[in-house]
Formats: sequence, C-alpha cells, structure tokens
Amino acid sequence: MTDARDERRPAGELEAAVMAALWAAGAPLTPGQVQTELGTGLARTTVTTILTRLHEKGVVSRERQGRGYAYVPVQDAQGLTARRMHTELDRDTDREAVLARFVAQLSPDDEQVLRQLLDGDG
Repeated sequence: MTDARDERRPAGELEAAVMAALWAAGAPLTPGQVQTELGTGLARTTVTTILTRLHEKGVVSRERQGRGYAYVPVQDAQGLTARRMHTELDRDTDREAVLARFVAQLSPDDEQVLRQLLDGDG
C-alpha cells in the first residue's frame, strides 16, 4: 500500500530520506531494503526511481546484486553538503560576490571555524 502523502513529497525531501537510510545502513542496500528502512509506505518503484536519479547525479554508486542493484553513498553527509555548496557557487558568474555574502552571513562561531580552516589550524 502506498501512502499518497509520501508520494507527493518534494523530490529533494525523498532523496534526503533515501540518503539518510543509506548512510545509516553503512552497507549497500537494494531498493527493497531502502523501502523497508524508510518505513513510509513508498512504493518500491518510487524508491528505485529515486536511487536511479541519485546514481545519475553521481551521489550513489551501485553494484549488481541478483537481477537488480544495491546502492551505496559515494560521500558522507558532510561531503555531499560541500559538493552542493560548490555546485551553487559554480552557478553564479560573480564568485567573489557570492563568497563575500556567504561570509557576511556566517555566525561568529562559524566565522571563527572558517578562519581556523583557512589558516590551516583546523
């Protein structure tokens, strides 16, 4: 049985839920296993579609398992977030302005961490 409410959730939200299940597992999962881990009533075909899209984006890799595939994240959550930040930065032609606004909006604590990282102390 499929919960129509879950089927209508935004793709990004579903992708995030699938990624969370893969990270928590720590081992390759088939679409059926991901479906079980999510426990949301999503159809297996929906989970397979999400995993295929994540594979096409290079976010997960897959290995043959029986007639299908088992999927595993390519990066941890922090690596994926950093990749998204780079993607957003690459979309704008004025990188300096984007970086300046990003830094201007950092909390004092985050600014300190960034300074330490840039100085090689992190």
